[in-house]
Amino acid sequence: MQTAIATVSIAGTLDEKLEAIAAAGFTNVEIFENDLLSFNGSPADVKRIVADLGLRIVTFQPFRDFEGLPEPQRGRAFARAERKFDVMQELGCDLLLVCSSVAPDAIGGIDRAAADFHELGERAAARGLRVGYEALAWGRHVNDYRDAWEVVRRADHRAIGLVLDSFHALVRKTDLKAIRAIPEDRIFLVQIADAPLLDMDYLSWSRHFRCLPGQGDLAVDDFMDALQATGFGGLLSLEIFSDRFRAGSARAVAVDGHRSLLFMLDKLRRHAGGSLPGVVALPNRAVCHGVEFVEFAVDDSFQPGFETLLRGLGFRRSGRHRSKTVSRWSQGGVNLVLNAEKEGFAHSYLAAHGPSVCALALRVEDAEATMARARSLLDQSYTGRIGPGELRIPALRGVGGSLLYFVDHRSAALWETDFNPVSDEGETLAAGLARIDHVQQSMPYVEMLTWLLFYTSLLDVAKAPMLEVLDPGGIVHSQVVQTADGALRLVLNASQSRRTLSAQFLDGIVGSGVQHLAFATDDIFATVERLKAAGVDLLPIPENYYDDLEAKGLASEEIDRLRRLDILYDRDGAAEYRQAYTKSLSEGFFFEIVERRNYAGFGAVNAPIRLAAQTRFARRPPPI
Repeated sequence: MQTAIATVSIAGTLDEKLEAIAAAGFTNVEIFENDLLSFNGSPADVKRIVADLGLRIVTFQPFRDFEGLPEPQRGRAFARAERKFDVMQELGCDLLLVCSSVAPDAIGGIDRAAADFHELGERAAARGLRVGYEALAWGRHVNDYRDAWEVVRRADHRAIGLVLDSFHALVRKTDLKAIRAIPEDRIFLVQIADAPLLDMDYLSWSRHFRCLPGQGDLAVDDFMDALQATGFGGLLSLEIFSDRFRAGSARAVAVDGHRSLLFMLDKLRRHAGGSLPGVVALPNRAVCHGVEFVEFAVDDSFQPGFETLLRGLGFRRSGRHRSKTVSRWSQGGVNLVLNAEKEGFAHSYLAAHGPSVCALALRVEDAEATMARARSLLDQSYTGRIGPGELRIPALRGVGGSLLYFVDHRSAALWETDFNPVSDEGETLAAGLARIDHVQQSMPYVEMLTWLLFYTSLLDVAKAPMLEVLDPGGIVHSQVVQTADGALRLVLNASQSRRTLSAQFLDGIVGSGVQHLAFATDDIFATVERLKAAGVDLLPIPENYYDDLEAKGLASEEIDRLRRLDILYDRDGAAEYRQAYTKSLSEGFFFEIVERRNYAGFGAVNAPIRLAAQTRFARRPPPI
């Protein structure tokens, strides 16, 4: 299949859009009419720009309200079409997309529409052009691809073909079986878009909330399976109307678009049995076994207080880097790395963002295969300075410019090669923290879909339904991606409000990043008792919260114990979840302690309580 993208999918002027599309590796582009109308130049100028960028214009679109019109409107519609044909010939484009009419004076009838398209086909063919007909989900008389195909079939003209659009078919929940019977040579163009499941009119849904394949909830893979059954090998193009994308970077969205098509087609190839003409095979998505370490960029003013907190949490210094001012802190299966180097990546990250998480390392089945897939998906690799005898750890640029390292599962080479063990740190009483339960990253709202696609296309993870969490300052959108066994859980948070704690965190560290780490324990009561005894300052929870727990059927003794230790509680059937939080540290970063008993979620019902408590505390943050 040949891939393309419509200029309407990204922000900017037409020339800016074309440059971004070419830079993302596309070779084909659809020109949206409004982009051309607002361009300060002629269609011939656009043709030259496109050619200089190595692009090819494959479609000019859309042409609206054409079929089924009475006279004299019908005659004027054909005159309009002729003018569009003139523009197309100046652009060097041979396909005009006609969408089904929404005109109030349009008259229904398949045969009437087919007759109009037959005549339009005659006029197009005389110029060496073609016309594709698309059913809009809100079309006045034709709003189903099956009716559009019947119009094309009855028009019976070689210059008239069908345009299929996944959005229009899927939001109406149209049966996809009929696609399989359409001759592939009669499909002139396929447009792809995903979207979240929303309860709204089709027009508003389409114009504001489309997204790239894999970023939404529509059955795009089922649509592609039906298309593949036709043997279609023609143009597959992204057409994305999105307020979020219009507010984002044109280059970033274009790269995401290319990545989404590579990911989608690779899934289609696998479903088809391992090979598909024109589709490049990618390495498998990386099987992830958890977080190997979390690296903090720290400075001399922050590090002493942070180390005191880590000791209070039950961590001990277990290693020192052989040649750098870097230390390893461990407890159970958790490794934290504190990097206080005065040069290099961590130092640059510290200068830009302040003390914060600058890198995550994931344990994967095969680090080199993971990097090979990442390169195929256009992810940005990173190579830093490696000292004599040090281990090279493959890495990508991650959220907020941080790094995402990959280490082979079961390999201890990192700690054995780069670190000397420490045995003279004195005794630290472990608090029972066994592993990293989840990592929460905050980011601008316009970036959230980018990182969702980044993780789901690269790693063998699934996304959970999007949640909306009530913060005292507004709504926080929360998206979880996780492995089937829960070895890796990533929580992506974003808000359109500037007043939420998530947004304030972004202001504090000047960009996206890890806002909190959650550690798992098998006995949260014992763990929190130890933390309090060690002087760890935990987030106070309002008394009113515990009064309400009686409705969950808890015994008064347990409620009193939860209240005394500032532990939050949730239940889902027989599954239970308990969680506690430290007070916020530098710029709103904090730790969470959780105990899961067959519980799959993240205590979403408690999030407003926690956020309100953190908001009260944020008004008077203590020194670290």
